[in-house]
Amino acid sequence: MQDLTVVFDLDGTLVDTAPDLVGATNHALADLGLPAVSAHLLRPWISFGARRMIVEALVHAETPRPDTEVDRLLDLFLGYYEANIARESRPFPGAIEAISTLQDSGARLAVCTNKRASLSRALLSALDLDRHFHGLAGRDTFPVCKPHPDHLLGAIRLAGGDPARAIMIGDSDVDIRTAKAAHVPVVAVSFGYTEIPVAELGPDRVIDHYNALLPAIRDLRAARERNPAT
Repeated sequence: MQDLTVVFDLDGTLVDTAPDLVGATNHALADLGLPAVSAHLLRPWISFGARRMIVEALVHAETPRPDTEVDRLLDLFLGYYEANIARESRPFPGAIEAISTLQDSGARLAVCTNKRASLSRALLSALDLDRHFHGLAGRDTFPVCKPHPDHLLGAIRLAGGDPARAIMIGDSDVDIRTAKAAHVPVVAVSFGYTEIPVAELGPDRVIDHYNALLPAIRDLRAARERNPAT
């Protein structure tokens, strides 16, 4: 796999960050005297970023706020989250073994996430995952972010890879649309944060555990070799 670049989404794909993201959201809501919201409510919005999580929590509480107030709450969120970024967040089962095997086989690894780059690096470092990755593209790395294809293509370039020999791993409609727009095959994990079953979103492959990732990648590479136009 020495010519392969594998690009991972972060939240809901590589790492289960929901507990700490929900905790940061509830910290911001508490400043307004609002009750905590559940992980079940916020999980579908994680792939859209912290601001969207706050907005949706306010909508749920039937207390919408102007943009200036949302900005203030976002600052509270970010300060708390940065200080507690890996309190409960952990890689999904089998993820470390899968990325280690890919790295040992010569694949180049990258992260493409709508989380801010500084927070993404801090999270990967706190979990001792940063050493595995050749490139990281956060929502603020380029002028565009997912679902724009240039976010993914830029992440591949940062890792020193070639889009024609790359695969995306994600958990959401945003990830799948990004990969398709970039003409990059996509493997979806079924244990992420989307409420819609990922198989219905049209990924090239679906896995239920990271122990199925390498076979899925081999299958996709074989399919591309049989039909280079796909």
